[in-house]
Amino acid sequence: MKTLKNHIILYDADCPMCKLYTGQFVKKGMLDAEGRAPYQQMPEMVCPYVDRQRAMNEIALVNTQTGEVEYGVKSLFRVIAHSFPLLGGLFNFAPFTWLMARAYSLVSYNRRIIVPSAINQAHGIAPALSIKHRIAYLLFTWFIVGFILTRYALLLSPFVPVGNPYREYVICGGQIIFQAIIISFYAPAKRWDYLGNMMTISFAGVLLLLPLLFLNRLLLIVPLFYPAWFMLVAGLMLLEHIRRSKLLQLGWLMSITWILYRIIVLIVILMLIK
Repeated sequence: MKTLKNHIILYDADCPMCKLYTGQFVKKGMLDAEGRAPYQQMPEMVCPYVDRQRAMNEIALVNTQTGEVEYGVKSLFRVIAHSFPLLGGLFNFAPFTWLMARAYSLVSYNRRIIVPSAINQAHGIAPALSIKHRIAYLLFTWFIVGFILTRYALLLSPFVPVGNPYREYVICGGQIIFQAIIISFYAPAKRWDYLGNMMTISFAGVLLLLPLLFLNRLLLIVPLFYPAWFMLVAGLMLLEHIRRSKLLQLGWLMSITWILYRIIVLIVILMLIK
């Protein structure tokens, strides 16, 4: 594996994902041992070349010999293609780079609500809030959550009426609107961060439902296990909601309203059985 020498990648020290994959670049020999540094403690020799605000939003790769800087997905492509030249053609394929650039931006601008940390505010330096990317993230997670829940609802049919094909999308969208109204009165400055965290929890929750959707096609599972697993996942989601609310310093109100909305929805659904 070829090492990309004379380059430094600047990562977000408060982002667990950034620390993980840049650490792997160094560990696997794709970058020198000194080939990465947190942008919060940017080496003086690269400061004149780097757009500091852009580096907060998109990971930067600095050529320490020429001063050339690449940002975002291009910086990652540079590191990977140097070690795996066969991928160079793919990275130069315009439709692929267009798609990856947008996927990267979606994750990068939302990285601190995807994997939050207690030290997110430690350095007073954070990526800019992009309303466009936050709304795109909310829509993406809303669609995936609705899609998976619609299919899981079929496994709950002996206990809960299935409803129309759009029910789960409406329920999930309703939760976003309901919580958005509450947070707008309670802590409007944290509205977008809270909604992003809330939908990350929902997204993680439906991913935990996926194994049963696949196993259902292969094994004969006791029907009662499906609602039991669903309730277990909901409990884990509640614990994570409480944890993230504490990180956002929101107290208990948002967790209480999160539960309240779900109780109201459950009551309405059960009333349809009669």
